[in-house]
Amino acid sequence: MLYSLIKLLRPHQYIKNGFVFLGVVFAHEWGEPGTVLAAGLTFLAFCAIASAVYVLNDIVDVEADRHHPTKRDRPIASGAIGIPTAWAIFATAAVIALVLGALVSAWVITLILTYLVLNVAYSWSLKHVVILDVFSIAAGFMLRILAGTLGLGIEPSQWLLLCGLMLTLFLGFAKRRAELADITIERRGNAERPRRVLDDYSVSLLDQFISISAACTVLAYGLYTVSAETIALHGTDGLIYTLPFVIYGIFRYLFLLHARGGGNDTSRDLVTDPHLLATVAVWLGVTIAVLA
Repeated sequence: MLYSLIKLLRPHQYIKNGFVFLGVVFAHEWGEPGTVLAAGLTFLAFCAIASAVYVLNDIVDVEADRHHPTKRDRPIASGAIGIPTAWAIFATAAVIALVLGALVSAWVITLILTYLVLNVAYSWSLKHVVILDVFSIAAGFMLRILAGTLGLGIEPSQWLLLCGLMLTLFLGFAKRRAELADITIERRGNAERPRRVLDDYSVSLLDQFISISAACTVLAYGLYTVSAETIALHGTDGLIYTLPFVIYGIFRYLFLLHARGGGNDTSRDLVTDPHLLATVAVWLGVTIAVLA
């Protein structure tokens, strides 16, 4: 039961909630214990609400998952956790998220509720609408960034929001590209009922979306590092030296997507690929060293 519960809550996905710390890093607030504590509580709140959303998705998709070659092993689809129990887990996780958010600010509560509503809409409708499905995923990351800025009393940077948007669109379209490749294999094995929105995508279309969003991510981050506003805010022009790590990280992710069957689970790709893990760690270390 404990293993099934952990599998249902997907704690390995919590790494995505690290977006809430971007405001602390780029606002030079890592030396403020109160702000760091608030950011930590916000991170935990988003971990709880993310788990609630994963449970909700598994409840909604239970019939489709039972006909999927790998998703049929998920706790709800396999019957390891009953649907009534799953609803109770969903409610508990949602309440924990709201309580943790209330310890930080009204902004965090509002953004957590918005995140929940967005994902309910995604589960029931938006995930079936081509292009809008990926923008909905990106919007969830934008809410994390806003929670780590507005929710902590930090003015959100337009550059930070732009870079975050383009990066998450890139990852979202890459995920659809990986799913499309998986669906092709599953259809050969007579798998039933693939994700409907994939019928509206094609490999060539997704490759164009990926190329555009990847280029925009690099361009937006590069312009951010050399803008007069950034240099004046941080008192240094050294952020440009972090750009090569961003470029390498995107290229490495594209390599994993096309050559290693990656892209389906960003969090798992990050923690299992030593190149990506080292790139993120070095980027963070160099960024803090430049801003310190």
